Formats: sequence, structure tokens, C-alpha cells
Amino acid sequence: MKKQTQNQTVIGIELGDKKHLICVTGKGAEILKEYELANRRQDLERLAKEYPKARVALEVGTHSPWISRLLQKAGLEVWVANPRKVRAIYENTRKCDRLDARMLAKIARLDPELLAPVRHGSEQSQTDLLPIKLRDTLVRQHVAIISSIRACLKALGLRLEAASSSSFVRKAQEALQQERPDLLGLVAPALSALEALNTQIKLLEQAISQTARSYAPVQKLQQIGGVGPLTALAYVLFIEDPGRFANPRDVGAYLGLVPRRDQSGGSDKQLPISKAGNRYLRCLLVQCAQYVLGRFGPDCDLRRHGLRLAARGGRAAKKKAVIAVARKLAVLMLTLWRKDCGYQPLWAERPAPQAA
Repeated sequence: MKKQTQNQTVIGIELGDKKHLICVTGKGAEILKEYELANRRQDLERLAKEYPKARVALEVGTHSPWISRLLQKAGLEVWVANPRKVRAIYENTRKCDRLDARMLAKIARLDPELLAPVRHGSEQSQTDLLPIKLRDTLVRQHVAIISSIRACLKALGLRLEAASSSSFVRKAQEALQQERPDLLGLVAPALSALEALNTQIKLLEQAISQTARSYAPVQKLQQIGGVGPLTALAYVLFIEDPGRFANPRDVGAYLGLVPRRDQSGGSDKQLPISKAGNRYLRCLLVQCAQYVLGRFGPDCDLRRHGLRLAARGGRAAKKKAVIAVARKLAVLMLTLWRKDCGYQPLWAERPAPQAA
């Protein structure tokens, strides 16, 4: 954190879709100016010129990535706050945009770390993440349509057999043709939508694979059994800088794969994982862990560790093993990335080093 100076101008910005609420404070947290600013690039650049080298605090949101980059490029000290972790903001009984902007400015002057600051990725990383995010959206829509078709037909006494996403349309058409041809015309528009989604998902997957080939760390992370180009690329783009963690184990907490803590006196409760950080990347790692522990999972240290935990039994032992493997996988991927070394599936069985 940069050294705090009493005379430094501190600005709190409550972001909006069309306009922002600005609170400018000077020496001793005195409010110098409060006004609305249009959500336009030129207006924000004018704000940066008017208050050079000022400290700025704004809430995380849809516009915070590009606005924070713009203000940082203009020479301002920018802090992006996580409002859900700042009780003074989200529990304020008189919460409004003007008070939020004031509170951001006051906290940023006192200690910006109290804002639970969020670190946004670069513009290039966000651009490369675009096909990944769009693919996720289309996959969710695909699943929703399949679920709707199954539910509607089940209510009419027709139960469709289990099928993969790619073969669902064909099998559904065959089942309808045999048992209820009168419904085929009614379901056809939804089946056509599924076919169109399948085509677009494949195009996005091709774009993801092409982007993955341009990142050297992605190729290295794919050496791990169960980690494909989608997970490896998402991991590299969301983490972006492998040196941001003092200890590789910290990445588990960053991604919300460690238990929450509530210790008081002699009580230390066993709580579920925190689910902090990026939800999508956490889901990808959990899916990889499920594959590693599944029937087709490769024999490796990750699999053996997870199976040992599952064998202990107890409440939700398999789920806990999956989370433990996902956490170890996140740490392993970061270690391979930082050390730029090869992956050894069974570390205990590595060949002994040759004598000099």
C-alpha cells in the first residue's frame, strides 16, 4: 500500500450504468465537491486531469474493469472495493449512491486495505476470456432447453432415455417418431434451437483451442491428466500473474476451496468451503477433480490422495475428497506455472537422480 498523506485528494466513485456519483475529499477528509459524472470516457479522463495523482476508490461492477484501467493509466491510485465485504457500505440503513461515494472516500483515506480490494485482469485477458464466458452461457442455455423438453414430455407419459448433449436431438426425434409422432412438430423448434446451439458451442471451442495454443503455460498445464485447454486457459487468464501469491497454497483460498473459519475461545467449527473468488474457475477445477477420481481417471498422486480421503468414510466423504483434489490441483497448476517444470504424475516413483 502506498504511504498515506494527509493532503492527498481522495475520491469516492459510486459507479452507475449511465452516470456516476463523485465525492471529492481533501485535507482532513473534508468534502470538497459532490456531483454526478456521465459514464463517458472523455468525462473520466477530464476527472483524472482535474485531480492528478489522487487516490480513487470505486465499487466492483460491470464498468469497474475498464474504468479502473483508464484511471490508472492516467496516473491515479485506484482501489476497487468489494462492497459485500465492507459492512459499512452494504449494512448502511440509509444506503444510497451519495452516501456510498462518501463512505468509499473515507475508508480509502483511512486504509484502502479495508475495502477488501479486488484486482481486475488486463484488457487482453478479458478479451481472451470472452469466448470462454460466451461458451458457458450457451452451454447453460443448452442444458435448460434439454431439461425443459424432458420435463414437458415426461408429463405426457414419454420418458426420454439418457443421452449426451451432442446426440440428444437425434434420440429425441427417434423416440417421438416411434411413440408420439403427433408431438414431433411441436417439439421441433426447441430441437432446432439445440442444433444451432451445438454448432455455435463448437465454434467457440475452436476459438478457445486456438487461443490456448498462444499461451505457453497452458500447454504445460495440460500435461496433468483431466485438465483440458478450456480449464488450463481459464486458469491462466483468471490468475494472470503466478507471482501474485507468496505461497502457492494461497491459491486454494483465493479460489474459495478452503473451509471457512469461525474460531472463538475453545470452539473451532467445521464449516463448508468459503466459495470466494471466481465461481466459474472453481467449478472447472471441481469438474477436473471429479474426472480424476472417476472410473477413467489416470493413476497419479492426485487420484491416490483423493481415494485415500474418500476411503475414510464419514459424512460426505466423496464430496470432501473432490474438493481436496480440486484444491491440490489448483496448487499443482500454479507450481508448474511458476517453476516452469514438467509434470510428474507419481512423484514418489520418479527415477532417482544420477550421480555426478
